[in-house]
Amino acid sequence: MDGEVLHGSCLCGGVAYRAEGPVRHTSHCYCTMCQKQHGAASGTYANVARATFVFERGEALVTEYASSDHGRRGFCKVCGSTLYWRSTQSEDRIAVTLGTLEPAYTGTVVKELHVDTKPGWLPVRS
Repeated sequence: MDGEVLHGSCLCGGVAYRAEGPVRHTSHCYCTMCQKQHGAASGTYANVARATFVFERGEALVTEYASSDHGRRGFCKVCGSTLYWRSTQSEDRIAVTLGTLEPAYTGTVVKELHVDTKPGWLPVRS
């Protein structure tokens, strides 16, 4: 995925961003914080170099929530769309949410994180 450019935006369209590949990895994170943040079974992310992440519009509409001593979750303060997760311990990386990408991400998710808190109500993969 070298040279791939990812474009994303929030639900209300006030925030738009881009990030350039390569995508280091993609993941479903089943930690309980991602579940609460997304209101879903997991947060799904593409991990990219933070230096390539830029806001194309609406940066003033983005706020961050410190969900732990090292985790920051960025979201639109108008519509609530989760845009990214970043670690203060790995300042060179940022994980953008796959659900905000336009066009939709065509790769596959390669990692599952925190499977110990993966909801039992998810369907079993066959």
